[in-house]
Amino acid sequence: MPQSVSDSLSNTNEQIEQAAKAINRSVERRRVFEAIYHGKQRIKTANEISNRTGLAQKRVTMAGKYFADRGIVEAIRQDGKTGYKKIDFFHTHKSAILALAGNKQKLEGLPTKRRPRSATVVTVRLDTRRVNTRQITIDDVDSFKKVRKIKPDGFIPRNVSEEQVKLGVQTIIGEMGKFQDWGGEKNDLYTTRIKIGGKRVPTAIAFKGPGKRGPLVPGKMGKNGDQIQRLFESTAQVFILQYGEEIRENVIDQMHQLAVAKSVMTGLPILFGVIDGADSNRLFQAYQSSFPAKRLKRRRRA
Repeated sequence: MPQSVSDSLSNTNEQIEQAAKAINRSVERRRVFEAIYHGKQRIKTANEISNRTGLAQKRVTMAGKYFADRGIVEAIRQDGKTGYKKIDFFHTHKSAILALAGNKQKLEGLPTKRRPRSATVVTVRLDTRRVNTRQITIDDVDSFKKVRKIKPDGFIPRNVSEEQVKLGVQTIIGEMGKFQDWGGEKNDLYTTRIKIGGKRVPTAIAFKGPGKRGPLVPGKMGKNGDQIQRLFESTAQVFILQYGEEIRENVIDQMHQLAVAKSVMTGLPILFGVIDGADSNRLFQAYQSSFPAKRLKRRRRA
């Protein structure tokens, strides 16, 4: 049965809204957020934030953990001290975030996918039978079939770099092309040599290396938090995201939304999925000779 849908490939306002709601009316969280995102210094210790805000260090770490759990900052350890690292997306939009924090009226007026501004919504009529999407796992990929015999056993070693993982995947599937990283790329690897269901399908893959720590959330995806959107701009039917640790559900939700939009626009079946730290380790163990690295100690899940 036909239904009305609004199509958007951007979730910028959703992330701004998320950060503003995290701060809300809390004076302490506002001070900590402002201190972390003040100036050019990318990492600030809890002690430095405490000195800047006048808050006790315990209150700083409580607010910092609150933000880190929501993917708004990165919590790190630096020289044995707790610290917090900026995420470029939130630094870019810090003024908008602070203006909206605690202001219910302004937040309600912020257009999002759930709450689009009526004057700018593009509405189309479509038959839902045209939407053909499916979430897949690494076990569904014929090209990685050896993985099916490997049980999950911790995350991939952190000292296996993003480049080593990419080269390993290229070797496994027999992709001989050279893929250079640059800031505006849509994907890290585009190939037509991936097989699913016995057929070769054009596939775009994004790799997130060990430079990122902790659960992966949309805010950690690229300088502006838009790496997933750029991935789906590729001319492909399969979209895969690889990361060495946990991948949060909101990342998969965003991939699903973009897969639906892609299927509507192209009229093609669209597959999407993630290879998290556990599945990355299974891939590494199953095809270790394909990776340009010696056997490394596995990292247990915390």
